[in-house]
Amino acid sequence: MARIDFAFGAADRLRAACEVVRKHYQAGHPVVVYSRDMPLLERFDQMLWGVAATAFVPHVFADDPLAAQTPVLLTSAPPTARPDAWLLNLDADCPAGCEQFERVLEIVSQDEEETLAARERWKQYKAQGHELHAHDISARAARPAKP
Repeated sequence: MARIDFAFGAADRLRAACEVVRKHYQAGHPVVVYSRDMPLLERFDQMLWGVAATAFVPHVFADDPLAAQTPVLLTSAPPTARPDAWLLNLDADCPAGCEQFERVLEIVSQDEEETLAARERWKQYKAQGHELHAHDISARAARPAKP
């Protein structure tokens, strides 16, 4: 089973997710970003290009010819594990096949609807036997992002 980390209290879910992906990329850790919502993934793709003035996060969609060489993949199809990659779930539901990943990251904003959806995912992950961890990032959400 996977370790599932929920980061609750983000001021902006996608911005926080960009920051998480940037940090993982800089640490040399690959990430698969999943959501069935293609417009959301396209918005996230655009945000990654401008995550910080001095940062570059190489990323492509999973069906791109460069996917095998790119550390950050975006996919709206059921995610498949890559060696050492973590899964960042931006979908409203638990991703099918998440147990293939060592770790799944969930970013949750302060939005009530998003929080309720995250609670449902928590229950589903727990019922599946995953190891769950919660992190309150609301204090960090109040601070401006570092360039």
